[in-house]
Amino acid sequence: MALNLPGPAACSRLRDLGASVVKVEPPRGDPMELYCPAWYARLHDDIAVRKLDLKEEADRRAMDELLLRADLFVTAQRPSALARLGLGAGALAERFPKLCHVAITGHPPPDEEVPGHDLTYLAQAGLLTPPTLPATLYADMAGAERAVSTALALIIARDRRRPSQAAYVPLSDAANWLALPRDYGLTTPGAMVGGALAGYNIYAAKRGWVAVAALEPHFAAALAEAFGFERLTIDRAATVFATEDADHWEAWARPRDLPIVALRTASLPES
Repeated sequence: MALNLPGPAACSRLRDLGASVVKVEPPRGDPMELYCPAWYARLHDDIAVRKLDLKEEADRRAMDELLLRADLFVTAQRPSALARLGLGAGALAERFPKLCHVAITGHPPPDEEVPGHDLTYLAQAGLLTPPTLPATLYADMAGAERAVSTALALIIARDRRRPSQAAYVPLSDAANWLALPRDYGLTTPGAMVGGALAGYNIYAAKRGWVAVAALEPHFAAALAEAFGFERLTIDRAATVFATEDADHWEAWARPRDLPIVALRTASLPES
């Protein structure tokens, strides 16, 4: 019963892992179907969509029938909204004792009612570089994967007769998890994978850009040898990469078993 992105993304992953999924939407539908119809369609392939007005008695009974047969209930509403519908954690545990519940929220308790979206979670985690917007919805997608792993853990715990059958999946926690390499200084500017290494960097080619991930010493040594250098440096690598197009370097690297890729520009999938 989760609209927009993290819930449907999580459930599409569960579908790909073999789950049978029923999506319950309000009569007005899911807003994502309007603002991104192609991806909405892909996320809901082989997923049964039911439109139910949970303020109506008949539709509430239909919802109860679904929950009675379900292993897992995924929501992305505030706890207060679920409670008003009679779907709060306490009511679910009492009426559906075999049901596992993953509640995707913006923040962990006691701030689970605080509003937010991907952009604000990334901002709080220090993962934005203004004024540029993120290239993708990092917190939402990481939160979706966290919802999947949490769901599987709950089901395993239930099947092993452990008591825990419900869990919050805060998207802000997912953003904080993504920020850990930066928080520990691994990716800060000038750090090991923050631009200090010649073998782990981005270089301008004659046309385009290349990403070089020769992080391990044997990769860096092989790249230096291929360039005819005793030791690889950023300046030397930049000079060489500037002599050919990015696509050339990707093709050049493949038979040499070197991790070098030309940067792609974003492209929209075919509708």
